[in-house]
Amino acid sequence: MLTDIDHITVKDRPLIVCDVDDVVLQFATPFEAFLATRGHRLLPRSFKLTGNIVSGTDDRVLEAPFVKALIDDFFVEQERWQTPFADAVDSLHALGAEADLVFLTAMPPRHAEIRRRLLDQMALTFPMIATEAAKGPMVAKLHGERPLPVAFVDDMVHNLHSVGDHVPSCLLVYLPPPLEIFQFAPDPHETVRRVENWPQASKLIRSHFTAQDVASHG
Repeated sequence: MLTDIDHITVKDRPLIVCDVDDVVLQFATPFEAFLATRGHRLLPRSFKLTGNIVSGTDDRVLEAPFVKALIDDFFVEQERWQTPFADAVDSLHALGAEADLVFLTAMPPRHAEIRRRLLDQMALTFPMIATEAAKGPMVAKLHGERPLPVAFVDDMVHNLHSVGDHVPSCLLVYLPPPLEIFQFAPDPHETVRRVENWPQASKLIRSHFTAQDVASHG
């Protein structure tokens, strides 16, 4: 149920689709703390985890299967580690009063129930989809052919580009966390709008909705 859109009903109002890890909930910072408990370190030398996680004893690079297992373990324990970014909860509640809001979280579906529980604990009860599929087709299916504004918020450029390819009218909001590893992230297309925090994201989304509303009644 949490891995597809069949359980989500979009109303006759604007839609906001939002990523979770490192957009709503902190991921990289608590993941580094989690790694330390396992005797490992993250050395941000490129924009990826595999190849940058090393043994704390001899700086040996951990192989991909081991990194994948560590990420999996972290998601199992996410309720112990992950907390929301400043202003995220209040901003989402305010936006959710004006638009439908759906979380589209990129994670193995087997962890969906834990993620759902964690969001609920933070009063972030908006509908959620957990999938490892491309986000563009998912947002396109959610929005359909509705002549209403739609916005997408993510910290990964390839997800923003995917949504832009499938939903050309969508406002693409790039909200990367203030972390060293993101200096290696690829630059987004010029159609993507970068913001630094949730108040900026909220202002941009509201401006987009207002502009679309004016255009539709012009």
